[in-house]
Amino acid sequence: MSNVFASYISEVLNIPQKSVNATIKLLDDGATIPFISRYRKEATGMLDEVAVHKIYTKYEACKNLANRKETIIEAIKEKGALTPELLRRIEDTRDSATLEDIYLPFKTRRRTRAQIATERGLEPLAKIIMTQKAESLQQAVSRLTKHNDIFSEQDAIDGACDIVAEWISESEKARSIVRAKFMRNAVISAKVISGKESEGKNYETYFDFSSSLRQCSSHRLLAILRGEKEGILKTSIAIDDDEMITRLNRMFIKDYCTDCCSKLLNCTIKDAYRRLIKPSIITETLAAAKAKADDAAINLFADNARQLLLAPPLGHKRVMAIDPGFRTGCKIVCLDEQGSLLCHDVIFPHPPNNDFHGSAFKVSTLINKFKIEAIAVGNGTAARETEKFLAQARLNISVPVISVNESGASIYSASEIARKEFPNEDITVRGAVSIGRRLIDPLAELVKIDPKSIGVGQYQHDVDQSKLKEALTYTVESCVNTVGVDVNTASCELLSYVSGIGQALASNIVSYRNAHGPFKSRKELMNVPRMGEKAFQQSAGFLRIPNAENILDNTAVHPERYELAHTIATDNGMDIAALVRNETALQQIDITPYITKETGLPTLTDIILELKKPGRDPRLTDKEDANIPQFDQKIKDINDIRPGMELQGIVNNITAFGCFVDIGIHENGLVHISQLSDRFVSNPAEIVNINQHVNTKVIDVDYKRGRIALTMRNVQQP
Repeated sequence: MSNVFASYISEVLNIPQKSVNATIKLLDDGATIPFISRYRKEATGMLDEVAVHKIYTKYEACKNLANRKETIIEAIKEKGALTPELLRRIEDTRDSATLEDIYLPFKTRRRTRAQIATERGLEPLAKIIMTQKAESLQQAVSRLTKHNDIFSEQDAIDGACDIVAEWISESEKARSIVRAKFMRNAVISAKVISGKESEGKNYETYFDFSSSLRQCSSHRLLAILRGEKEGILKTSIAIDDDEMITRLNRMFIKDYCTDCCSKLLNCTIKDAYRRLIKPSIITETLAAAKAKADDAAINLFADNARQLLLAPPLGHKRVMAIDPGFRTGCKIVCLDEQGSLLCHDVIFPHPPNNDFHGSAFKVSTLINKFKIEAIAVGNGTAARETEKFLAQARLNISVPVISVNESGASIYSASEIARKEFPNEDITVRGAVSIGRRLIDPLAELVKIDPKSIGVGQYQHDVDQSKLKEALTYTVESCVNTVGVDVNTASCELLSYVSGIGQALASNIVSYRNAHGPFKSRKELMNVPRMGEKAFQQSAGFLRIPNAENILDNTAVHPERYELAHTIATDNGMDIAALVRNETALQQIDITPYITKETGLPTLTDIILELKKPGRDPRLTDKEDANIPQFDQKIKDINDIRPGMELQGIVNNITAFGCFVDIGIHENGLVHISQLSDRFVSNPAEIVNINQHVNTKVIDVDYKRGRIALTMRNVQQP
């Protein structure tokens, strides 16, 4: 069966079947996607993580379809209706919709009008109508009703037509024709429900909306469906019904059919289409369009989350984190290089207290006492005012002030994870700690909260939640394994995303570390309860042990290649410690003699790269300077903004229709996709990234609705 799947997957993804076969075999053997793409390049033909993930997704879909086929075959077999031809059609089907069409006539359903008519003995009459034998129709009707007081001739004909309507609705060909028409030509319309205009002002764009469903963008469709769910909009999906009925008439009504049968069948076809086929196909079509919109929104969300998770870390520095506020003050925490809490306090530099000097003295004292190297300021309420206070406080030490996205910090602060970390601190302290740790290492901190809560993406609560969870879990796993994890400092949550580990084993690793002290080698991991050979193989290459006796334990070189690395070093007249970071020696090594069937050029190249820069952090490659944009000090709220103003800001969310930019006030500005560049842009991610600093110009302000339209066209970028 796997070979059949591989052939299909190879065809669909345009990937060599040999590579697909190898990937499927590794997946069946329990290998993870990160492990396959990083350490089995020779087997897969150098497939990257994206390709391996696509194969995995298609393979799972194939297995699910195969399981559904087995269920259907058993159900039909139990009814005694499985024929060799039907079995062949089921087994050859690759499309789930077609499979369900084949199964439809055999489904056990609720009691229908057609079933009632069949129980009353009207199926023979229905067959006469369906075969269009007009000469025997009246005779059959008369025979049924002559000595029957239960129903009249018209009742008999109506009941027989109900049976015929159900047969027509179960016709695979008829459903396929209608489905294809809806997929190509369906129009979705939305109208505001009378009296909901004020309540639904956010959906004003869709108060009188109509669009081809096929061309309706992801964000529009999800917005319409949300508006319908909230009782603001009434939606409909339609095609040219008359044209569709005409096509069905041509399909079912024979040329020689008499006027009597023709009229009867015409009415029956209309009934079958309007009552049975159309509602079912509309549900299917909308579900397919929703699934497509979900996929687009989920992919966008995952891409944004990846950018946020892979944001450059400040690194092991002492940080002061400030969670800004007005009335309740600004919560301050000081953290050491590992993110451990040193102290916490509160300052009140803003109204109504206005304790500027006392707050400045306290901040300055804490900076000196704990040798603070950076200040992280949450970007929520009072953020801009707090940054201005810090700039004016004239601290006697030069410390960079960095704005940190605090989305989800409140969720973390109230979580079980936070309570375990800080059982004696309140939620305000925990939230401030999270802000500071996000600066030290965004990835390590953000994995502690549901990825849906990190403040990027669109309509995340409207899409298929299981798909969203699967996509975001994969994204987090990909990011964690791309970076690697220090096994001696990582939290249980971070470790759980490492290839081959999971929540239970991660908990065991932390417990062992707490009981026995830091791990001294990767080999020591084998002492952890439930760390078997397979789990060790899948995880070891992604776990780092700084200051280990074996320097390779702090690299992405897998333990299964240690012997090879030592051989390369010995052959070149030095030990492994002397070879590491020795770029001159490494560049002169000829790796071709070490190529074998199991170890090819890709693996050898990766080993040399790791020896050049052991323990390197891929997030630091394109690290930007830690600074904040220079917000216009004259602008305090949306009422100060006028069209034509040029404003600096930070991209804090990317959607299908543009990007949102933090311009230093409560409201974010929107740069529509058409305003991102002078050239055509199909995907905003081509132009901007999360946390990118941009220069913009205001083109419109809707003060009542709190909306600011910006442009980046013809604006010099930083």
